[in-house]
Amino acid sequence: MGPTRRRGWHGGDKQVSGSTGNPCSTGFTLVELIIAVAIVAIMAAIAVPTYQSAMNKSRFNVAKRDILEIQVQMERYFTQRNRFPATLDEITSKPDPWGNPYQYLDMDGASVGKKRKDKSLHPLNTDYDLYSMGPDGESSTPLTAKASRDDIIRANNGAFIGWGQDF
Repeated sequence: MGPTRRRGWHGGDKQVSGSTGNPCSTGFTLVELIIAVAIVAIMAAIAVPTYQSAMNKSRFNVAKRDILEIQVQMERYFTQRNRFPATLDEITSKPDPWGNPYQYLDMDGASVGKKRKDKSLHPLNTDYDLYSMGPDGESSTPLTAKASRDDIIRANNGAFIGWGQDF
């Protein structure tokens, strides 16, 4: 069987034989490699933010669940002793998903300056404050402060648990 003829991209005929072709033509060209790298870069540009968003959402859900669990433990503590604990260490020492300790303040005897406040500067709770300082690890007393917007808070005596900016 002799060599076959095939039409090339330029329209001309090209002779093709079994194994007697140019050995350099079996690899990738520089253009093909650049295209492959560009495709991988585009896929990474899409995947990395999506992954980070999923991780942030997961951490938020863990913090929310932890606050709910601590709230149940606080209610048990109150039922048994008729008071809330002086510190959160009496209940748990578990850190939030960002590695920071959960913040707690018993409202009984707390000064007005230490109480967390909503947009109207009213205290968030009447029993106790419980929150995570969120991804930035910083917090401020009023929720309107930039440092408090990413906090995961417990407000309205447990009726709301979520982002500080959403309350």
